[in-house]
Amino acid sequence: MTTSISEILETFEFLDDWEDRYKYLIDLGRELPELSDDEHNDVNKVRGCVSQVWLITTVEKGKDGTPVLTFRGDSDALIVQGLVAIVTALFNGKTAKEILNTDVEAIFSQLGLQDHLTPQRSNGLRSMVGRIRTDAQSALEAA
Repeated sequence: MTTSISEILETFEFLDDWEDRYKYLIDLGRELPELSDDEHNDVNKVRGCVSQVWLITTVEKGKDGTPVLTFRGDSDALIVQGLVAIVTALFNGKTAKEILNTDVEAIFSQLGLQDHLTPQRSNGLRSMVGRIRTDAQSALEAA
């Protein structure tokens, strides 16, 4: 069972202490469905992350024919795995247009991530979002 972005936002709001938020982030990452060894490959690897991150994108057609995307991911670092969980919760099941129109910065700001991540993790987070937006744009163009 995956956690929704609204549940994540609520929990972050409830937890005042960043140590507790980091623990929660790690727990979110541990809840991610595992990727197979074959899925940990170069094609799925996200460029621009210091830690290793893999992201798998599935595109299906919605009722009106618009592309709807779902994501699965993994990382070799616990906190980053939690960031993968947040990103996939944010974008899973959305249309390509919704993904491209999502104000990611506002949501990350609401979570307070920009103030509590190292520059390398922030860059990795941007790389994940960039990859998702690129996949959404490609799905839109292919539709």
